[in-house]
Amino acid sequence: MAHPLSAQELLAGATATRTVAIPDALLHGGEVNGGMSGEVTLRPLTLRDVQRVTQAAKDQKVLTSALMVQQALIRPELTVDQVASLPAGLVRFLLQSVNRLSGLDVGEGELDTAVREPMVRACFVLSREFGWTPQQCSDLTLGQVLLYLEMLSRGEAPGDPG
Repeated sequence: MAHPLSAQELLAGATATRTVAIPDALLHGGEVNGGMSGEVTLRPLTLRDVQRVTQAAKDQKVLTSALMVQQALIRPELTVDQVASLPAGLVRFLLQSVNRLSGLDVGEGELDTAVREPMVRACFVLSREFGWTPQQCSDLTLGQVLLYLEMLSRGEAPGDPG
């Protein structure tokens, strides 16, 4: 049976580190011997790290990735510019490791389930048909979503005189 966690136990996860082996192919531009070239040490990102990265990178996805990897990389320590100079495949591999370690990844099964959710599909359709942003879709009530979907099925659009 699980026991209530203390604040110290909850915070301990933020200081945990993991050693990640780097495949030869990512460092040498193709398979050398199918083995591992070496390893790096990563730590999980905290909520504070994620907020800082989000604020610093704004809408620049590449900078977001580089900052996330740079913040999580314990050994060796690299600057953001050094991380940005790494091969793209290596950064992608490291970012996946950081996301997994930080609990930010979405498993394939979870993603498939989310994509099949009726509200997700409905918002995707409304976004595609009307050019609405995710924020605009999330502001709609269930009744509004159903109304707009019904209008689409009838060949109407919001604002069309009925």
